[in-house]
Amino acid sequence: MLQVDGVNKIFTTGGSQVIALQDINMKVSAQEFAVIVGPSGCGKTTLLRMAAGLDKPTAGRITLHGRPINGPGPDRGMVFQSYTLFPWLSVEDNVAFGPRLNGIPEKEIESIVDHYLGVTGLLKFRKLYPKALSGGMKQRVAIARALANAPDILLMDEPFGALDAQTRVVMQELLLKVWEEDQKTVLFITHDIDEAIFLADTIHVMTRQPGTIRETIPVPLPRPRDHGVLLTHEFLALKKEIVEMIWQESKQAAEEVVNSGIK
Repeated sequence: MLQVDGVNKIFTTGGSQVIALQDINMKVSAQEFAVIVGPSGCGKTTLLRMAAGLDKPTAGRITLHGRPINGPGPDRGMVFQSYTLFPWLSVEDNVAFGPRLNGIPEKEIESIVDHYLGVTGLLKFRKLYPKALSGGMKQRVAIARALANAPDILLMDEPFGALDAQTRVVMQELLLKVWEEDQKTVLFITHDIDEAIFLADTIHVMTRQPGTIRETIPVPLPRPRDHGVLLTHEFLALKKEIVEMIWQESKQAAEEVVNSGIK
């Protein structure tokens, strides 16, 4: 379980302080698919970076299975909007990179690579290099590479944000398929409310800056899901509720900017 307790994050720039996050409290249970949404600039990526160990809280703490997170580790896999693949390595060698780095025997690496190339639909493309792949294919490689390290939790920062709408739908369904097979814990950031509801067990809605958790909403839609669920009354009602929350936060943020200018 990932636990966030009383986390604050303050950045100092040009002699002034910016409170990015304030009193964040949340948990992500084992095998849960949790999604964070909120207005732009509310600190979603900052929170994910701290969960990854790429940044540290100013106050509070983040733990995984009760152990404090003090830096990056193999128990957390990261997938970013940018694909961050090694261009000089083939698809299969990108996926094998982490297990090789961790000293796993080559025979076992072959089995791991075959498994994740299979579940992500990449077996036919294993010998290709990133430059020969589409955006969607590159993101499949990034997901396979993250999973090949057998992380306890997958941290995903807008992984489909740069994809066209049709490819995004395909990748959402692929991710759910992989998640259902592997039963990994996932913490996923998105601006797309449809995507959030379609994927999530739980949605954490953040406030405007300084970001905190405004509300935690369970998603009552049954699994397995396909995109037909987007047309259901339950989906549309939940979308309306979340959109209104984020609109209120964005409106208040804009008003605060205007009022600060008047002063």
